[in-house]
Formats: sequence, C-alpha cells, structure tokens
Amino acid sequence: MLELSILGFLAEGPLHGYDLKARITALTGHVRPVSDGALYPAITRLVTAGKLDQHTQDGASAAPRRVLTLTDQGHADLLQRLRHPRQAEITDQVRFNTVLAFLRHLPDRREQAAVLQRRLDFLQTPASFFYDEGRPVRAEEAEDLFRQGMLRVARATGEAERAWLREAIGVLTQPS
Repeated sequence: MLELSILGFLAEGPLHGYDLKARITALTGHVRPVSDGALYPAITRLVTAGKLDQHTQDGASAAPRRVLTLTDQGHADLLQRLRHPRQAEITDQVRFNTVLAFLRHLPDRREQAAVLQRRLDFLQTPASFFYDEGRPVRAEEAEDLFRQGMLRVARATGEAERAWLREAIGVLTQPS
C-alpha cells in the first residue's frame, strides 16, 4: 500500500519526500504509520524501477531537498494497481481506503465501478468477528457487552458502506 500511496500522491504533482510522508501519514498514519525506514527504501525501489524521477531543489531556508515526480511508467503502474487491486486491498478496510483515495485517477468510469463492485461483493458475504459452531455470531446473540458493541458498529458501518457503494456504482454506470 505504501507504493500505491507514493504513486497516487505523485500523480497529483511533484513532492518533496517530507511532504510525501506527511500526506501518507494523514491518509493512514493513525492506523498504519509510515516510518522513514519504510518510505525511503520504497522510494528508492520505485526510482530504480523507473517509476519515479528525482532531482535536487534548493531549499528556501534549509539544505537542498529531493523532489520526486511520477514518470510515464509510474503512471502506468498506478493505473494497473487501481484497475486490479489485490484481494487484500479489497477486503481490508484501510487498504481499500487507500485504493479509494486514488481511484479517481482511473479515467474509465466502468473500471472505477468494477473496483467498487468487487468491494460490494465482498461486503455482501456474511461474516463476523466471532463464530459459534461454525456459524457467524450476530450482535444480538453475543453475551459479552463489548463484543456486542463491536458487532453492532461493524453492522452499521457495513450497511452504510454498502449503501454508498451501490449509489456510487449507479452514478458511475449511468450513460453520460
């Protein structure tokens, strides 16, 4: 997800490494903070792969800073990642939010709708945090107050997300 975030934010314009880290942290930092030890090696991999360019720019009151830009190859990779997210990027809420943050970069509305449909299909599959004899436990059946809370919040969140997904898919698949 880190590479997707890097490619996605740089699709919006050139950034210094520090600014890129701040944007990634704002997107997922409260759940999955990004460290310099993860960010800068990922940037180096993308530069080595020809997906990013970097050049040095004089700092206003500081040392020169490295500015990163997306290459055509990087843009193509971003679009490919958005068209075909891995299953974990569909099923994991934080990862899916990262996909959503950049899905607008896909130029084809049908492709955007297809990604949303994958998420909707996943959310329509019955699931629970807890199981009793192989069957999902519903909030009303949980004997523990805190598990009831988890299940009730998850159900409400799931209902809201499914409603939004259906609405967004409808908008994206309407004839222009």
